[in-house]
Amino acid sequence: MTALTAPRAVVRTTGFERMLLTTAAGIDRFVATRLERRAAAVRPVAAQSAAGEARSDALAMGSVGMLPR
Repeated sequence: MTALTAPRAVVRTTGFERMLLTTAAGIDRFVATRLERRAAAVRPVAAQSAAGEARSDALAMGSVGMLPR
């Protein structure tokens, strides 16, 4: 966010307005943290495709007589 400051502007806020701003900042922080965590998580589709590849590799090794360890 960008804040512009004015040299002679006086802004008066009430306790309720400060509480709302603090709550909004907390929600923003929560959402940003959750989005970062979700971006780093392994997707179920990727895990399923990895399991499928491991199974096909094991089947290929079994077809030539090699047992996977």
